[in-house]
Amino acid sequence: MKKSNWKGKNGPLLIAEIGGNHEGNFSYAKKLTKLAIKSDVDVIKFQIYTGDTLVNKLSSPSRNKHFKKFQLTQDQHIYLAKMCNDNGVKYLASVWNVESLNWIDKYLDYYKIGSGDLTCYQIIQEFAKRGKPIILSSGLSTMKEINETIKFLIGRNRKYKSSNNLSVLQCTSTYPTEDKDANLRVIKSLKKNKNITAGYSDHTIGSLALLTAYSLGAQVLEFHFTDTRKNKTFRDHKVSLDMIETKELIQNIKRIKKMLGKNIKKPTKEEIKSNHTISFRRAIFLKKDYSKGQIIKENDLISLRPNIGIDARDFKKVVGKKTKRDIKMLEKLKFNKNV
Repeated sequence: MKKSNWKGKNGPLLIAEIGGNHEGNFSYAKKLTKLAIKSDVDVIKFQIYTGDTLVNKLSSPSRNKHFKKFQLTQDQHIYLAKMCNDNGVKYLASVWNVESLNWIDKYLDYYKIGSGDLTCYQIIQEFAKRGKPIILSSGLSTMKEINETIKFLIGRNRKYKSSNNLSVLQCTSTYPTEDKDANLRVIKSLKKNKNITAGYSDHTIGSLALLTAYSLGAQVLEFHFTDTRKNKTFRDHKVSLDMIETKELIQNIKRIKKMLGKNIKKPTKEEIKSNHTISFRRAIFLKKDYSKGQIIKENDLISLRPNIGIDARDFKKVVGKKTKRDIKMLEKLKFNKNV
């Protein structure tokens, strides 16, 4: 059986996004990476861009300046990639220009297309041409736009017709995302498309949305990661989990995985072992003494625990029966023995 690209160590593929939380400080980026490695996630994600290849400096000069402040150098990104790989964690980055993709590509197991680039077909076609598994965030988009982008990908490379090569993440691009805007039910809508793997990219406060998304069937979970939210002004820190919270998230995912169990309904081994199928269920008994040869009336029957003798479901089979011998009140009944 082909190995799933979306299976993580603890169930879903867990992506801790440092993103821009390093705020352009390489020493801080290394610190965050060390903490993310210790948190036991599957993937650590960054963002690779330059201000001038992302934002028009004439029409949006302040945004252009912001991204220039936050950008790291080629050597610094490669250092972080090697740092992840050397510690058994996959490195990932949203790469926002083809030039950067050329030098970081060999360190990537996946391509990540951020919500803002879901409609940037010029970049998307380059990812499709190279053919690695793609993770596509869907903030800002309609289902029609998602399907159009999927169609575009498949048109450029047929391998994206496989759910093992394409994951689409429900996402809302507000920071923080209010509970009412998380729209986690979209995950169920995404799961209807058998050509993709459904996931979730989180911008809410805390980890409840991530746990709910996993319960709804999300197989890829992406969240922002920081060392602390205290005294931070950059918005992404506010929607981030720290190392302790990430470890708690993983433990809760493990619990949910056990709780979800199987889709076959039958008594568990523990229910059988504890004899609860007998002690919790009821059998039919007579409410008064009966003499041999009496016809049993329904009004004289009572259903009581434990389920010994004749099962409560068979009470109609007892009504109208002639007793084969004298029967004491609450005595165990048995077909062909006393009734």
